[in-house]
Amino acid sequence: MAIVKMKRIRLIALAKDRDALLSSLLHVGCVEIREPEDNPAGEERDALLRRDASHLADARGDLTQLQHAIEVLGKYAPRKTSLFTPRAQLREADLLDEAARRAALEKAETINGHARTIGQLNARETRIHADRLALEPWSSCDVPLEQKGTAKTDILLGVIPATADFDAMAGALVEAAAADVRRLSADREQQYLEVIVHKDCRQEALDALRSFGFSFAQLKDLTGTVSENIRALGRELDDIARQRDAEIGAIVKMGPCVDELKTGLDRVEQVIATESAKERLLTGGSILYLEGWASVPEIPALEKALEKFDCAYELTEPAEEEYSQVPVELRNGRLVRPMNMVTDMYSLPAYGSVDPNPLMAPFFIVFYGMMMADMGYGLIMMILAAIVIWKAKPNGPTMRYMMPLMGLCGVSTFIWGALTGGFFGDLIPQIIRLFNPASTFELPALFSPLDDAVNVLIFSLVLGVIQVFTGMIVSMYMKFRRGQAMDALCNEGAWFLVFILAGVGYLIGQLVPCVIAALAVLVVAQGYGKKGFGIITGIFGSLYNGITGYFSDILSYSRLMALMLAGAVVAQVFNQLGAMTGNIVTFIIIALIGNALNFALNILGCYVHDMRLQCLEFFGRFYEDGGKPFRPLNINTKYVDVEK
Repeated sequence: MAIVKMKRIRLIALAKDRDALLSSLLHVGCVEIREPEDNPAGEERDALLRRDASHLADARGDLTQLQHAIEVLGKYAPRKTSLFTPRAQLREADLLDEAARRAALEKAETINGHARTIGQLNARETRIHADRLALEPWSSCDVPLEQKGTAKTDILLGVIPATADFDAMAGALVEAAAADVRRLSADREQQYLEVIVHKDCRQEALDALRSFGFSFAQLKDLTGTVSENIRALGRELDDIARQRDAEIGAIVKMGPCVDELKTGLDRVEQVIATESAKERLLTGGSILYLEGWASVPEIPALEKALEKFDCAYELTEPAEEEYSQVPVELRNGRLVRPMNMVTDMYSLPAYGSVDPNPLMAPFFIVFYGMMMADMGYGLIMMILAAIVIWKAKPNGPTMRYMMPLMGLCGVSTFIWGALTGGFFGDLIPQIIRLFNPASTFELPALFSPLDDAVNVLIFSLVLGVIQVFTGMIVSMYMKFRRGQAMDALCNEGAWFLVFILAGVGYLIGQLVPCVIAALAVLVVAQGYGKKGFGIITGIFGSLYNGITGYFSDILSYSRLMALMLAGAVVAQVFNQLGAMTGNIVTFIIIALIGNALNFALNILGCYVHDMRLQCLEFFGRFYEDGGKPFRPLNINTKYVDVEK
């Protein structure tokens, strides 16, 4: 079907049917609700209609709560999962079960409550560690901290820089006042002091101390000795550890709830979709107004769903000037659908243009297989894709296209490998020669990338010509469809004629007359519609841009030969390195490692180069991008598959 046809829908219904109406649209899944662009009520719309209210913020809050709970379970109660674990199946009615959604939210709140408590305990533990670290240097002080001195003496606790001369400071203190100083401890930054000074000499002692950078210790209002306080903090840390273990244990017990939470998250996603749609509705209290786009294939199901409501609606074809606003949805068969991965990475085609996927699919698959060209690599790709599709049933935005595309490219890789006789390079012949050095066995092949490189290059360029011509034909078709016949004939049509004349001239040996005829065609075609000096610039510009453009584009397809040759050579080099050891075990190890590296590099490199050929050389001929993806109000899940 390619690009799905769309119709604009405008609908007026009773406001009391809002939730039921949106639920029906969610079930049908074919209507994208847009912000109203026209004025449905004339100049007095603002007085009659206003934007509908919703609980979108609350729903997003629920989503955040569930996401956090799932993350908490993943941290404290991780569960082993397999790549091939299929998604759970759920009926649509069960997915939209409000009671189950509330139950999941309650469990999420419980889990998040335990997580908040753990966070508070961790913060408290950090503070206690800091307090304990601050007390450690004073641990040798055996005087209770609340005791500041005696009737005639003061006890001063303080620090001086580590670079200060303690002996000089002690001498200066004794000379200045009746005092005694003791160094309790020292580290790289400070020296920790206990000073006992007569009350009458306190000021003199402080003056002497401050000349050496003395400052009072920043200790809290604590009672008891430092050692007693350190032990008390240790007991508090033990109590925190016990409480944290209890909270973690409570979270671990709720580990089996992770599937329920994930399903709850999918349930909340449907609520968010519905609430988002409500914000795009207009209401006048007793009625509501809806505007958007509906996919044509599902319109019969939509009309059947709307029969249950007292509503009036119209479905209209978009005018050509509205095409830029129309959303785009691509639908193709199973063999073409995986190409959506390429199109989504590039850009969706504009509505009213051509879907490139059916045109691109055969080229992409053939080119990829030609560049890989190895039966062993193709088998791995096919087996891996089949296992993932069969066991995991991928339905994500990327994996649902990636695995089928890998399988199709694997088939092409296997076929090209059979044509070139490659099975992990020359693995089988090398193994046979290890046991029988005189063996001349080779896998049957139609051609060899190493021996027939020139022929492979020519064939690559021929494939490039075919794809470029295909793009030109599509471009001409689109121009004819839009009534731009002369533009099509004077551009792509003229160049087609030039290529034909050049080919005929080469075949019959009359190249010069054919070149003159081709130049005459370009003069007539590129000069059409131009006057004066514009004719000359148009002709020369066409010759330069056309010849260099077509030549460079077609030459780009030489990468098909280059990658085929590179992959084959790398595989054979590793196989030969392993065979040089003369031992089957080391041969297998070296060959497996080398082929694994070669496969990993090629599976990505071939995809990148194939993408380049499609997006630049092919799409540049006809592709019109800029399409907006069709996002209908429908059931969209992350963790479960829904049976409608």
